[in-house]
Amino acid sequence: MAKAGIRDVAKVAGVSISTVSRAFTRPELVSERTRRKVLSAADKLDFNISRSATALKTGQAYRVALLMNEEITSWFNTEVFAGINDILHDAGYDISLFQHIDTAENRKEFFTTLPVRRNVDAVFVNSFSIDPYEVEQLKRIHVPIIGINTPSTSNFDASVSINDEEGMFMAAQHLINLGHRHIVYTCSEPAEGITSSIDDRGRGFIRACKAAEHNHDLQWQVLSVPRGREFADSALTALLALDEFPDAICCQMDMMAIPLVLKLEHYGHFTPKDYSIIGFDDSPYADTINLTTMRQNPRDMGRNAAMKALKLIADEPLDNPHETIQPQLVLRGSDAVFKK
Repeated sequence: MAKAGIRDVAKVAGVSISTVSRAFTRPELVSERTRRKVLSAADKLDFNISRSATALKTGQAYRVALLMNEEITSWFNTEVFAGINDILHDAGYDISLFQHIDTAENRKEFFTTLPVRRNVDAVFVNSFSIDPYEVEQLKRIHVPIIGINTPSTSNFDASVSINDEEGMFMAAQHLINLGHRHIVYTCSEPAEGITSSIDDRGRGFIRACKAAEHNHDLQWQVLSVPRGREFADSALTALLALDEFPDAICCQMDMMAIPLVLKLEHYGHFTPKDYSIIGFDDSPYADTINLTTMRQNPRDMGRNAAMKALKLIADEPLDNPHETIQPQLVLRGSDAVFKK
């Protein structure tokens, strides 16, 4: 069966050839209703359009997509982007960012449009999972999918992940071994309709506490606060509202732990004299405030993922397609042996 061309798409959509071309290359000049008709027709005919003469000759777009469930301004996302760029820039690739892809509307737009336009050579999914239908949309056009710290990678071509659950298990276990008996885990609420890798950390905390319950007079609880820019202040308010202030705090991330250390001092709670606190990430300023934390290196993860992508694009086999890295406990000065 002959491959569908632009004339076939125009005929099925009931528009001119120039309108089909504009729907792909200059979508702002086409009404949303017309554009959707063109995309639907192209999807039915399995038609795709390359972005340049180079792509026509090589079959490559020399562009990759990086999907994020939040903004690039977060420390983790910035480092991942930098790592991918370290490898792909010299290879001649552009990186297209897709932020806040966790909303249903944004996800539908991306996974419906991309297979038709075929304008990337690989897709990186950063820190959240995508459903089987979305994976299939990419596989049908032979675009490799590389997960970076994604919760589920069974349908991905390659992945590089940190063991979030085990990392937080180690963090909580460390506080328990220091003799703490009232431990609180502070975290942001999970994003609605999406599974994020950071949510695995809560399971690690709970597992460690449950494993220690039968040996110790241990009290533990999870303080979950709304997501958003104010999550650290919300965690502070929740902690101060407790009937009894904990002797140890396990934080979902350094971005929550660092503000807590600084702001709790205003309320008479000093670490490590009054309580221990541990973070997760070893992000900037963690060492400045002497925060004990779990270290990961997202820039290295980005580089690793990019090298896997180049091999997949070139149809070369991967020796180790799916890698899981163990986080490292970094001991500083925000934790101490608990004295009753």
